[in-house]
Amino acid sequence: MSDLRKIISKNLIELRKKNNFTQAELAAMLKYSDKTISKWEMGESLPDVEVLYNICKIYNVSFEYILTEGDYESKTNLVYKSNSVNKAIIGLLSITLVWFIFLFIFITLNVLKKINAWPLFVWAIPVSLIVTLVFNSIWGRPKLNYIIVSFMIWSFLTAIFVTFVPFHYYIWQVFLLGIPSQIAIILWSRLK
Repeated sequence: MSDLRKIISKNLIELRKKNNFTQAELAAMLKYSDKTISKWEMGESLPDVEVLYNICKIYNVSFEYILTEGDYESKTNLVYKSNSVNKAIIGLLSITLVWFIFLFIFITLNVLKKINAWPLFVWAIPVSLIVTLVFNSIWGRPKLNYIIVSFMIWSFLTAIFVTFVPFHYYIWQVFLLGIPSQIAIILWSRLK
């Protein structure tokens, strides 16, 4: 194996482990098989330039980082400032906007119409989780989507239940819908 292959494969392994990705997770992001990732990391083959560029974007490092010998700490000048903080802030701002809208509707109904619309706050939870799911699908870890969807379904069922409580309809049976939904999520998470 040539020196450049050794350097690239070592850097690919180090970056993947530093970011807590499995080979399968990285493969899914790059739309390759985990066997291909393994070959790159063992130095049996090298990714093409376009794939290396995408890897650099995923790990937020320069192209030079992949080609330079040394450990992560010695190459921090080749690591871009993290976008993860900005991504988290954008996600949180979006969730804040959801809660602002629901609070505005609550105040409007409460003040102008004299309607006690407190169940709106329960409805804000599944809507916030939908926003979280969107941002996690774009920037986050795909495996977290199963957990987010699970919470989203149970909070949606809770919102339905709470909406009918003021009308003296205690439709606890709505929670039974969560059981097959939860089973479907577990089965979905096992798909390869």
